[in-house]
Amino acid sequence: MDFLHKDGVLIIQHLQKDYRAYYSFLNFMSNVGDPRNIFSIYFPLWFQLNQTVGTKMIWVAVIGDWFNLIFKWILFGHRPYWWVQETHIYPNYSSPCLEQFPATCETGPGSPSGHAMGSFCVWYVMVTAALSPSVCQMEKLSTTLHRLTWSFLWSLFWLIQVSVCISRVFIATHFPHQVILGVIGGMLVAEAFEHTPGIQTASLSTYLKTNLFLFLSALCFYLCLRVLDIDLLWSVPIAKKWCANPDWIHIDTTPFAGLVRNLGVLVGLGLAINSDMFLRSCRGENGYKLNFRLLCIAASLTVLQLYHFIKIPTHTEHLFYVLSFCKSASIPLTVVALIPYCIHLLMKQNGKID
Repeated sequence: MDFLHKDGVLIIQHLQKDYRAYYSFLNFMSNVGDPRNIFSIYFPLWFQLNQTVGTKMIWVAVIGDWFNLIFKWILFGHRPYWWVQETHIYPNYSSPCLEQFPATCETGPGSPSGHAMGSFCVWYVMVTAALSPSVCQMEKLSTTLHRLTWSFLWSLFWLIQVSVCISRVFIATHFPHQVILGVIGGMLVAEAFEHTPGIQTASLSTYLKTNLFLFLSALCFYLCLRVLDIDLLWSVPIAKKWCANPDWIHIDTTPFAGLVRNLGVLVGLGLAINSDMFLRSCRGENGYKLNFRLLCIAASLTVLQLYHFIKIPTHTEHLFYVLSFCKSASIPLTVVALIPYCIHLLMKQNGKID
């Protein structure tokens, strides 16, 4: 592995030296692949356009990130920015210098890349959803138009995936082989959910049981290895030690922070879809109106941007996890139930006035 890491460092140095002028674009693409944007941008947009796609997007993101966590715990992957400081492969302490950025200092293990895996999963769902109407109406479209649409969307898809992978390597938070593993993992998860239609009709009980299984399985895996004197949080102190700026270390990049965030979103979605507010609004007569959906999208995206101003205290780790779970659960509750119901009431009131 040391030789694989060493070759990876050479690629990172090449990118940082020759493509430094593209930092803004690469940093933007890293944000595009951020799993947190799935819940605050992609989900509220797609759920109102197509509830099936929006629901599948959450399931793919949550299950994919759970697999990513388990594989990270199994593979014990180093991140470039600390590996060059910890390794003894370089003679006479001549370790190469890798530039660090505000997004570099993630604290979890590095393999496979969560950004690459999550980005592939979600964009795969979006592209296949965008192509499905064309497939269904293929007899009404010319073969040439269909092929052009198919080629454009999949070319855009791979352009985004490659850009996300390069951006993660550029900022020295992943080695090249780690983003490749992330893409392969995302491919397997996304394809598996293409053949899992049951999630569209899942009951609240199914959501809660799935949540409990994901939490307990991850916790048991952690505790079992802890008994064997294997610390799965080994990467956190190393990340703090070698990060160039202590302010770039964030608790929400730790392994359990991602798990708690995803579990909160899944519980919130289960509660929202099975709520009376959702049935009256999105499944009611207004749910099929274009102006209702557009208002829901605009309101949801606006409100969720305000969520960024809600700062969760980090001085107590357990309190942070509890509040993070609650905040994450409130996102689908807001998007799926609360905002549509409020808009439904306003439209109903306006209809009475008219």
